[in-house]
Amino acid sequence: MKRNLTLIGLALSLASCTSLTGSGIEEVTVIGLNDFHGNLEATTFAGVMIPDPNDPTKQVRLTTGGVEVIGGYLDTERAKNPNLAFVGAGDLIGASPITSSLLRDEPSVIALSKLGMKASSLGNHEFDQGLKELLRMQNGGCDSNDMAKACKFENPYPGASFQWLGANVVDKASGQPVFKPYLIQQVGAAKIAFIGAVTKTTPTIVSPDGVSTLAFLDEASSVNRYVPELKAKGVDAIIMLIHEGGTSKDGFDKPACGTLTGPIADIVNKLDPRVDAVISGHTHQGYNCVVNGRTVIQGDFYGHLLQRLDMTVDTRWHKVTSIRAANVVMDTRSTPKNAEMTALVTRAKTLTDAVKSQPVGTLATASILRAANPAGESALGDVIADSQLAATADRGAVIAFMNPGGIRADLNATGGGTTATFGDLFAVQPFGNTLAVMDLTGAQIKELLEQQFDNPNPGSNRILQVSKGFTYSYDSTAPKGSKVDPASIKLNGVTLDPAKTYRVTMNSFLATGGDNFVAFKSGVNVLQLPNLVDVDAFLAYVKANPNLAGGAQDRIIKSR
Repeated sequence: MKRNLTLIGLALSLASCTSLTGSGIEEVTVIGLNDFHGNLEATTFAGVMIPDPNDPTKQVRLTTGGVEVIGGYLDTERAKNPNLAFVGAGDLIGASPITSSLLRDEPSVIALSKLGMKASSLGNHEFDQGLKELLRMQNGGCDSNDMAKACKFENPYPGASFQWLGANVVDKASGQPVFKPYLIQQVGAAKIAFIGAVTKTTPTIVSPDGVSTLAFLDEASSVNRYVPELKAKGVDAIIMLIHEGGTSKDGFDKPACGTLTGPIADIVNKLDPRVDAVISGHTHQGYNCVVNGRTVIQGDFYGHLLQRLDMTVDTRWHKVTSIRAANVVMDTRSTPKNAEMTALVTRAKTLTDAVKSQPVGTLATASILRAANPAGESALGDVIADSQLAATADRGAVIAFMNPGGIRADLNATGGGTTATFGDLFAVQPFGNTLAVMDLTGAQIKELLEQQFDNPNPGSNRILQVSKGFTYSYDSTAPKGSKVDPASIKLNGVTLDPAKTYRVTMNSFLATGGDNFVAFKSGVNVLQLPNLVDVDAFLAYVKANPNLAGGAQDRIIKSR
């Protein structure tokens, strides 16, 4: 009998060892991409400097990203561990380079689908062209709001094989999610739930008309709502994909940083503790932090960095036992390229290069910069506002306003010497906004200028770029609503009359109150110009002004 007990004990011991070292423990890798913005090709990354190949005494930015390198990295890592999930944190499309945007961002969605992306949170830029177009990007087809660009890469456009997620985006009428709130993915033996959210400020940073039927709810409470449901389905891990972020004093490569601040920190502090990690985006920062004991990571933008979570998952107890997080540089020098992606990029370039490389005019210098002076005015902003005024002067316009967030790049002459190409201009203004003119009183213009401050958050400003002849000054320390000196608001040296009406130009984004500039919604005699696209007005201005120089940045004065 004693011998039998001994044998039984040995059998139990062996069975226990098999359980601990065999099934039940799964090593899972999650790779995240945020704020890709259709950058099919590699770009320079400010986070890493290397010796200049042409002059070792100088430093230049490392070239990183692009779908060829991202694909090569995923190939390598899947070979090491097939238990890998590739996901996104929003802004995969929108504000994209011409190679993608001239083809309605279809090449980018197709590329990410072919790379095996499973899910992504929605981003605010996914809504740039409105809900109907975003649903087409998800589901496929050619019924686009810009038929000239749709289905030019593949016909019919197949749609995304990955799922955009939006737990906090609901239809106003029904209160129901418009996109799936979450996706449960089998990764090896582990069931991983990805749940998505987008910044609740989205309606203020996209064209309001495009999202008028949608409500963007609190991010944390929307995610928390689904956690019990996910746990009831037996998931082993919950990863939040969110297009909202913050900033950190620490570099992208410092692990477990504790200096993360901003909206994402507030959201994470309100999350259900059963959410295991957060892959974030929106603020274009590289950080790898811990908030309230939970990993929160973001990977810069344009695919310069990929977020990586290596997780040990116990599928018996449905929990994550460890997470190792890192941002991985997509170094074009050392990462192999994916041949299928090389072919895709080559095709996209073939379809767009002829338009992209067309010379359109000359600049006085190699670049006109979008960097703002202390008052918030930029040399390039001056030029763009002037171009919009020139394009609408025959409609009676005397002042033009341009939102700074719509200026996506410096104007760089890449056509040789100081020759600017259509691609150079398109990189600056890729949204395809049309122009509009309306009547505003002097008092409404004063109200508009006051809306630049504490926008979008207390202490942060969005300074509109203004056309020549329009000037004003402001005191940043003055009380809210009284920062702009009414006597300083002048047109061609004459102070604006609060009661008088002025014909004003802006793009379609601002015309409907975008970026919280709701004063535009009070305008009257509104004339929408659906055939006058902002980049076309810009192009006409560059053509009409050879050796174009940047503005003098003397239209807006900050007194203190």
